[in-house]
Amino acid sequence: MTNLIDITIAFVKAQLAHAEGGHDWFHIERVYNNAMNIAKGEDCDLLVVQLGALLHDIADSKFHDGDETVGPTLAWRFLSAQGVAEDTIIHVVNIIENISFKGGNFERKFDSIELDIVQDADRLDALGAIGIARAFNYGGFKNRGMYDPAIAPNLDMDKEEYKNTTAPTINHFYEKLLLLKDRMNTATGKKIAEGRHQYMEGFLEQFYGEWKGEK
Repeated sequence: MTNLIDITIAFVKAQLAHAEGGHDWFHIERVYNNAMNIAKGEDCDLLVVQLGALLHDIADSKFHDGDETVGPTLAWRFLSAQGVAEDTIIHVVNIIENISFKGGNFERKFDSIELDIVQDADRLDALGAIGIARAFNYGGFKNRGMYDPAIAPNLDMDKEEYKNTTAPTINHFYEKLLLLKDRMNTATGKKIAEGRHQYMEGFLEQFYGEWKGEK
């Protein structure tokens, strides 16, 4: 198992060598560490959790013209080449296909404790100080404004609207980040998310105060 994980890590590092800073190898590493922490308290297939965490963002559709088949296909080919059992590959691919937030109106078409763990681990990386940093990093990458008081958050976006939004970064807090706390799956994920959520609320209070020149 260790050798497979090492090979997978090397593969992911190579694939994401030039990725945007919020979706690079270090994002994968943080999600992997989060997943391993959450998995300690769950009865799960640890190999599936490890592979799911490492490969979940191997080809994020945001960077592939919205094509959601690239990541699962790449993961399947890689794992098959490593001789991984087909049932494990199917499970990992199901995780990749069902992990994303997608506007919050996306119904998972697959359920497992391993998906719960990896999804929580991924969502934790969108919260707290790291979540704030990633949001503004991606906003800058897409040349979006930080905040525009005239543009209200859209809480009723469908999947396509969410994928194509050009709204300021602050809107993303209300359209996704602040919603994650109540959508965590595991007890460990919920506990960690609570603290990170509170940190973001404090950041927004400070942000608005500074924006208005009051702080």
